[in-house]
Amino acid sequence: MPEDHDWEAYKVPPSRTPAADRTTSVPNPVTFLQTAFDYVIDAPVTFVREWIERQQAKNKTYYYHQKFRRVPDLSECLEGDYLCFYEAEAQWRRDRMVDQEIVEIVRERLGACQHREGPNQFQNCAKEMELLAQVTKAYQDRYGDLGYHGNARTCLMKQKHRMMEERKAAQ
Repeated sequence: MPEDHDWEAYKVPPSRTPAADRTTSVPNPVTFLQTAFDYVIDAPVTFVREWIERQQAKNKTYYYHQKFRRVPDLSECLEGDYLCFYEAEAQWRRDRMVDQEIVEIVRERLGACQHREGPNQFQNCAKEMELLAQVTKAYQDRYGDLGYHGNARTCLMKQKHRMMEERKAAQ
């Protein structure tokens, strides 16, 4: 290839850059309207929105992790204290729902382990099986035979009868 190129034969294509903006003495109405919109509408709305977000960030509440204070058990309520009875019943229902979820989570973990391990599930998932047996036994001891309409009073009576049977068996 020769060193001297014939620039006339191989012209460089023109660049695709746009032509320079023309400058006039009349301002562009689009930029004027955009600036007016930013200062009149957008800036106050943005200011109010940021102020609200700052206020909400100061006292953040998580509704999905609501913590209830523990109320006295039904055995600790005074006779005729119906508000205490109601609170104890609500506490018992929350405890039952939590225990149901615990059993379900342990059952899901065992199912995932069995699915993951396949034929070796009896060796490798023994810890999960033992945990599920303990959790279901504890749930059955506390809430078994109560049925769907069980309440705190019947659960307390069941616990009392179980303790009396254990005391008789020990003697």
